[in-house]
Amino acid sequence: MNFKINNISLKQSLLTGVLFALLGVLNSCYSFTGSSLTDEKTVQINEFPNNAPLVNPALSQQFSTAIQNRFLQRTTLKGTKENPDILIEGEITDYSITPTTISSNTQTNPSGGVIQQAQNKLTITVKVHYENKIHPDASFDRTYSDEAAFNSDVSLSQIEDQQVKLVTDRIINKIFNDIVANW
Repeated sequence: MNFKINNISLKQSLLTGVLFALLGVLNSCYSFTGSSLTDEKTVQINEFPNNAPLVNPALSQQFSTAIQNRFLQRTTLKGTKENPDILIEGEITDYSITPTTISSNTQTNPSGGVIQQAQNKLTITVKVHYENKIHPDASFDRTYSDEAAFNSDVSLSQIEDQQVKLVTDRIINKIFNDIVANW
């Protein structure tokens, strides 16, 4: 009986070892990152000037820093100012706050009527030029836009930083995915 227990343990150890070896082989054959940036080593991300009619004075610097951080922290690319494999540049073309009404936020008033709660919408639009010197066919010029709604009874100064971060993060996600993701 003692022999069978040792025999089972030996089989389990052998099976565990084979499974780990198989996982190692599979991991070396397939990259889980899904990155289309395989040969590119360097990136240059220029400042995105704010050329929108309504100017948020901090937006250009915040957006430029955030997009640089995204690429330098989430890829193996190294930042450079000379002869980059990838060049990312562009401009902020729209920054607007417009009134809107969302019907899902309704209240019933004492007379039985329905009152829609007024909201404002922050929209940011960014024009992007992406140039890939290693794979020129991947280069593009695109415009990205996103928005966030907020209650109009809250002053813009109270929520602007939060809403701007939300919208710029969404835009940067779209840009990053279009450049890096290989779905």
